[in-house]
Amino acid sequence: MTEQNKDLSFEEALSRLEQVVVQLEKPDLPLKESVEYFERGLKLSRYCSQILEQAELQVEQVKQNDTQPS
Repeated sequence: MTEQNKDLSFEEALSRLEQVVVQLEKPDLPLKESVEYFERGLKLSRYCSQILEQAELQVEQVKQNDTQPS
């Protein structure tokens, strides 16, 4: 998680990632900016993946706790 992304919700990070994709799809985007957007997008993608992995773990824990006898 980068310092810049750590305060973003999943939805905010995903929205920013979508904005990066829009920029990268522009045919007249200079190479230097393309690389910068690509790097930003990669960081956002990793951040979103981490949040999803944490959510999956939480769901698994809830499922395990639900199946245990009381």
